[in-house]
Amino acid sequence: MRIGEIARRAGVSTRALRYYEEQGLLASERTPSGQRSYPASAVERVRLIQQFFTAGLPSRTILQVLPCVDSGQASPEVFELLAAERDRITATMSDLAAARDALDHLIAIANDPTPEHCPALREPPWAPYDAVLDSR
Repeated sequence: MRIGEIARRAGVSTRALRYYEEQGLLASERTPSGQRSYPASAVERVRLIQQFFTAGLPSRTILQVLPCVDSGQASPEVFELLAAERDRITATMSDLAAARDALDHLIAIANDPTPEHCPALREPPWAPYDAVLDSR
Protein backbone atom coordinates (compact mmCIF):
# COMPACT_ATOMS: atom_id res chain seq x y z
CA MET A 1 0.00 0.00 0.00
CA ARG A 2 1.11 3.54 -0.64
CA ILE A 3 1.61 6.11 2.08
CA GLY A 4 -1.64 7.99 1.38
CA GLU A 5 -3.72 4.82 1.65
CA ILE A 6 -2.11 3.81 4.96
CA ALA A 7 -2.60 7.33 6.30
CA ARG A 8 -6.27 7.35 5.30
CA ARG A 9 -7.00 3.91 6.75
CA ALA A 10 -5.11 4.57 9.99
CA GLY A 11 -6.50 8.08 10.41
CA VAL A 12 -3.14 9.87 10.51
CA SER A 13 -1.28 12.25 8.25
CA THR A 14 1.39 11.19 5.80
CA ARG A 15 3.71 13.44 7.77
CA ALA A 16 3.06 11.31 10.88
CA LEU A 17 3.97 8.18 8.92
CA ARG A 18 7.23 9.74 7.76
CA TYR A 19 7.98 10.70 11.37
CA TYR A 20 7.30 7.14 12.53
CA GLU A 21 9.76 5.90 9.93
CA GLU A 22 12.40 8.43 10.99
CA GLN A 23 12.02 7.23 14.59
CA GLY A 24 12.32 3.56 13.57
CA LEU A 25 8.73 2.75 14.60
CA LEU A 26 7.49 1.84 11.15
CA ALA A 27 9.19 0.35 8.12
CA SER A 28 8.45 0.65 4.45
CA GLU A 29 10.01 -0.51 1.26
CA ARG A 30 10.69 1.68 -1.73
CA THR A 31 9.35 1.05 -5.19
CA PRO A 32 11.75 1.41 -8.11
CA SER A 33 10.40 4.94 -8.54
CA GLY A 34 11.23 5.73 -4.89
CA GLN A 35 7.70 5.72 -3.47
CA ARG A 36 7.05 4.21 -0.07
CA SER A 37 5.23 0.91 0.00
CA TYR A 38 3.76 -0.58 3.18
CA PRO A 39 2.28 -3.98 3.97
CA ALA A 40 -1.42 -4.04 4.88
CA SER A 41 -0.40 -4.81 8.49
CA ALA A 42 1.03 -1.27 8.72
CA VAL A 43 -2.48 0.09 9.40
CA GLU A 44 -2.72 -1.92 12.62
CA ARG A 45 0.87 -1.02 13.53
CA VAL A 46 0.15 2.70 13.11
CA ARG A 47 -2.97 2.43 15.24
CA LEU A 48 -0.92 0.73 17.96
CA ILE A 49 1.73 3.46 17.77
CA GLN A 50 -1.06 6.03 18.12
CA GLN A 51 -2.29 4.27 21.27
CA PHE A 52 1.19 4.44 22.75
CA PHE A 53 1.42 8.16 21.97
CA THR A 54 -2.05 8.71 23.45
CA ALA A 55 -0.81 6.99 26.62
CA GLY A 56 1.91 9.65 26.84
CA LEU A 57 4.86 7.53 25.79
CA PRO A 58 7.65 9.21 23.84
CA SER A 59 8.84 7.65 20.60
CA ARG A 60 12.10 6.41 22.19
CA THR A 61 10.07 4.37 24.70
CA ILE A 62 7.70 3.10 22.05
CA LEU A 63 10.73 1.92 20.10
CA GLN A 64 11.79 -0.15 23.11
CA VAL A 65 8.30 -1.60 23.65
CA LEU A 66 7.47 -2.59 20.07
CA PRO A 67 9.81 -5.63 19.97
CA CYS A 68 7.87 -7.04 22.94
CA VAL A 69 4.63 -6.51 21.04
CA ASP A 70 6.11 -8.24 18.00
CA SER A 71 7.39 -11.22 20.00
CA GLY A 72 4.48 -11.42 22.42
CA GLN A 73 6.98 -11.52 25.30
CA ALA A 74 7.60 -8.64 27.69
CA SER A 75 10.74 -8.51 29.78
CA PRO A 76 10.91 -7.21 33.35
CA GLU A 77 12.92 -4.28 31.99
CA VAL A 78 10.05 -3.24 29.75
CA PHE A 79 7.64 -3.32 32.68
CA GLU A 80 10.11 -1.20 34.67
CA LEU A 81 10.36 1.20 31.74
CA LEU A 82 6.58 1.52 31.55
CA ALA A 83 6.35 2.05 35.31
CA ALA A 84 9.01 4.78 35.06
CA GLU A 85 7.02 6.47 32.29
CA ARG A 86 3.92 6.32 34.47
CA ASP A 87 5.86 7.93 37.32
CA ARG A 88 7.09 10.64 34.93
CA ILE A 89 3.53 11.36 33.80
CA THR A 90 2.30 11.43 37.42
CA ALA A 91 5.04 13.92 38.35
CA THR A 92 4.12 16.08 35.36
CA MET A 93 0.48 16.00 36.44
CA SER A 94 1.50 17.12 39.94
CA ASP A 95 3.56 19.98 38.47
CA LEU A 96 0.64 21.03 36.28
CA ALA A 97 -1.74 20.92 39.26
CA ALA A 98 0.63 23.17 41.22
CA ALA A 99 0.83 25.58 38.27
CA ARG A 100 -2.97 25.59 38.00
CA ASP A 101 -3.29 26.35 41.73
CA ALA A 102 -0.80 29.21 41.44
CA LEU A 103 -2.75 30.60 38.49
CA ASP A 104 -6.01 30.31 40.46
CA HIS A 105 -4.35 32.35 43.23
CA LEU A 106 -3.31 35.04 40.73
CA ILE A 107 -6.80 35.15 39.27
CA ALA A 108 -8.29 35.57 42.75
CA ILE A 109 -5.91 38.46 43.45
CA ALA A 110 -6.77 40.07 40.12
CA ASN A 111 -10.49 39.75 40.83
CA ASP A 112 -10.16 41.19 44.35
CA PRO A 113 -6.93 43.20 44.61
CA THR A 114 -5.71 44.31 48.02
CA PRO A 115 -2.93 46.73 48.99
CA GLU A 116 -0.89 43.70 50.08
CA HIS A 117 -0.80 42.34 46.53
CA CYS A 118 -1.20 45.46 44.40
CA PRO A 119 1.32 48.31 44.76
CA ALA A 120 -1.05 50.75 43.06
CA LEU A 121 -3.46 50.34 45.97
CA ARG A 122 -0.84 51.15 48.61
CA GLU A 123 -0.81 54.86 47.89
CA PRO A 124 -2.99 56.94 45.62
CA PRO A 125 -1.53 57.81 42.22
CA TRP A 126 -1.49 61.49 43.11
CA ALA A 127 0.62 60.93 46.29
CA PRO A 128 3.87 62.08 44.63
CA TYR A 129 2.19 65.36 43.68
CA ASP A 130 0.91 65.81 47.24
CA ALA A 131 4.47 65.38 48.50
CA VAL A 132 5.64 68.16 46.18
CA LEU A 133 2.87 70.46 47.35
CA ASP A 134 3.55 69.68 51.00
CA SER A 135 7.22 70.56 50.60
CA ARG A 136 6.42 74.12 49.43
